[in-house]
Amino acid sequence: MAAASVIDDFSVPTRLEASEPPEARGLRRDDVRLLVSRVDSDTIVHSRFAELPSWLSPGDLLVVNTSGTLNAALSATTRDGDRFELHLSTRLPGNLWVVEVRRPGPVASLPFHRARAGTTFDVSGGGQIVILAPYPFVNGLNTQSRLWIAALQLPESVPAYLERFGTPIRYSYVPRSWPESMYQTVFATEPGSAEMPSAARPFTPELVTRLISAGIQIAPLLLHTGVSSLEDHEPPYEEYFRVPGETASRVNAAREEGHRVIAAGTTVVRALETVTDSRGRAFPGEGWTSLVITPTRPLRAVNAIITGFHEPHATHLAMIEQVIAAARGGESSTHLDRAYHEALQAGYLWHEFGDSHLIIGAGGVFRRLRTDT
Repeated sequence: MAAASVIDDFSVPTRLEASEPPEARGLRRDDVRLLVSRVDSDTIVHSRFAELPSWLSPGDLLVVNTSGTLNAALSATTRDGDRFELHLSTRLPGNLWVVEVRRPGPVASLPFHRARAGTTFDVSGGGQIVILAPYPFVNGLNTQSRLWIAALQLPESVPAYLERFGTPIRYSYVPRSWPESMYQTVFATEPGSAEMPSAARPFTPELVTRLISAGIQIAPLLLHTGVSSLEDHEPPYEEYFRVPGETASRVNAAREEGHRVIAAGTTVVRALETVTDSRGRAFPGEGWTSLVITPTRPLRAVNAIITGFHEPHATHLAMIEQVIAAARGGESSTHLDRAYHEALQAGYLWHEFGDSHLIIGAGGVFRRLRTDT
């Protein structure tokens, strides 16, 4: 009988949950550890994020997410005086929002599945949030749900209100609150994410300068990430994205020239793959995406990724498996099992304040696939 896959059965020890930013441990952002998976040669190397330029090649294209992180957690009470915490996840058309209802816990808030449609929550500054229907709306108003479609009645715009009254979302593995600045990446220009696009957190202005000096191109896109609710490992829901025409053109040019397209995080993968057709050509686009990368919908644009370390059974792991499969010409591999085994054994840290994983394949793979179609 074949051995069980590490990524299917591992658990993350508490000691490997990053409970504070690296700055609180006396490190720079780019001092975090970097596990490098060279899938083309099936090798795994231990490095530091500051050494990222040495692992890339001139002409490679790094695609980054410019979404900024909102103070998306709000304290709330019902008309009966019960205390809750609401996490604003995703803005919907019509100025409605997807909201997660949670109860205060001993360290951080906890999931709450017994909310009811029509409940009104009072929030600071005289605001109100009314939950209207379960999200996604499938089985009726009385369905138990983690996420809800909600109407917000606030005294000012949502970004301004959250700046005044909200706090960054955190989970129980982060025992104390940290300022908003700890949840912003160096690329953030447009607020909108419920949780930090954390794969880009280790980048610093100095590191970006070194990458550009080494001939690495950098192109932006936008995806406002919703709540992840790490307790449930649910597939991601619709998220707003925007891929500029210039970015799509640079992706196509890099691939045609045999260079790698490196996604700085799973959010970049999701946005870029949404606008890439079956021939592997990227186009500009804007809207909401529900795309999930699976073996039945493999990667078409990305052949390298910078990411964190993910929980077992999470959909992000399935996406990363496809990055590896694409780099190996579609062949299955135990590479991810070995990488996660080494990360656990070597004490790499998990979650948004943790260490990083660079998975890189051969730059010409996608050019050959497109020629064959």
